[in-house]
Formats: sequence, structure tokens, C-alpha cells
Amino acid sequence: MPEGIEVEYYRRGAEAALSRTISSIVADDSLYLKGQTSRHLLEETLVGSSFLHAKRIGKLLYLETVDGEILGIRFGMTGRIIIDGSAPIKFLEYSSERDEPSWDRFVVHFSDGGSMRIRDPRRLGGVELNPDLSSLGFDLYVVTEQELLSVLMGSSRPIKARLMDQSRVAGLGNLLADEILWRSSIDPRRPSDSLSKDEMRTLYKLFLKTINELTSLGGSHMGSLQDHRVGGGLCPKDGIPLERYKVGGRTTYSCPEHQKG
Repeated sequence: MPEGIEVEYYRRGAEAALSRTISSIVADDSLYLKGQTSRHLLEETLVGSSFLHAKRIGKLLYLETVDGEILGIRFGMTGRIIIDGSAPIKFLEYSSERDEPSWDRFVVHFSDGGSMRIRDPRRLGGVELNPDLSSLGFDLYVVTEQELLSVLMGSSRPIKARLMDQSRVAGLGNLLADEILWRSSIDPRRPSDSLSKDEMRTLYKLFLKTINELTSLGGSHMGSLQDHRVGGGLCPKDGIPLERYKVGGRTTYSCPEHQKG
């Protein structure tokens, strides 16, 4: 699924949509329009205008128009952005290997003949005009050590669930959370506020290292743990079977040896 890293790739790709006059939009799937957004409102707001900036907070991509309006795009489990027929990311983990134009849920056509498409097989994403950006927490790329400390020390919830709370830290999904905690030797079920100062410093250091490393490698699915997140998978570090269980409703993998509670 698109996590913060994938949406950062989408943001970079969306820069190709800037400064181009919007000639029309296709927004026939009403389930894909969130909040008070309607096709009529999208047409009224976007047609004749152009995008000025491509920005991102966590998993939310948002495009600012020259008129000061904001088009927010969320990609759910399987959404991708396609600009002029080219996708920044060709394949998503847990998505279909097929690539059907019928999965285009929202399309912006430009006067130069190009387009921006949101292709989403499972329809779990959506577009929204002027979304509430204040509901999102610290972005995964810029969160400071003190900010992360405040997030974790303020709760006794399992640390994985706290890290994946988008109102606290925006952009971490299931794969990144498991990878970061595996590298940090922290049991995902531990209460967030049980970390020592040394553990907190280690977590923050490996948090940043993991985000930057997997960004350079091409996505959140490029972690050391990823290929082992299967039944019977072995810990790449200790060579023993990984544990599989749920944390906050999400399938979780951890090592019973070096991630002891």
C-alpha cells in the first residue's frame, strides 16, 4: 500500500502537473469524492485554473492551485498517480499486477493534451477539496526527536499502534512500522511510554535511517524484513521463526529473540 515514502514519490511525479491549465475533469465515481466534494464543485474550482505547488503531509498528497484552493488526494491501499501516461511507481505491494484504465477513479485533463489520473483498483482512496490538514500529525520525514518522544510518552498504547496513528505521526504504515521496530529491537506490543531514554534515542536514529534508506531504494516494501513477512518466515537477523499477530487490528511480524517485550 502507499505509505509516506510512496506518496513522496507521487508528490515528485505530480510536479509535472504544475503550471498547466486544467481543461476538464472526470469524477464520475461519487464514492471517491470525500467530505463535501462533488463533481460540480471540482469542475467549478479546477477547470480553467492550474496547480501551483505539489505538497505532502504523511500519506496525503495535496495540490495547491493558483487561486489558493487545495486538492487533496489519498491513495488507500492500491492507489497510484499517473501523469501523462507515466507512473512514479509501477507496482504496489498488495495491489493487482494488472493495470486497467477502468480503475481510473479521478482524472484531470490539461489543455496541452496531457492528464493526471488516479488509478485505484480497490477504490479505498479519494479526492477532497480543501481537506483538514490540521488533523494530521508530524510528518515522518521531518519529525524531530523531541516530537517523537512527546508522541510516545503521552500514551500507554502499543508502540506500533501509536506510531501508525496518523494524527500523531503522519505517513507510517504497516510495513514501515514493522521494519523500524524490528531494526530497533523493540516489541511492537510494548506500551509506548515504557521506553527508556536510550531506547528512545535508538528508535529515533533508526526511524530516520530507515525512512531515508527505503526512500533511496524505492519504497516501503524494500526493507530487510519484507520478504520474511510470510507464514514460516525467519528473522533475517536471528534465523528463528517470526511471530505473527495483530496490533491495533494490523498484521504484525516480529522476532521473539531480539524484540523481546
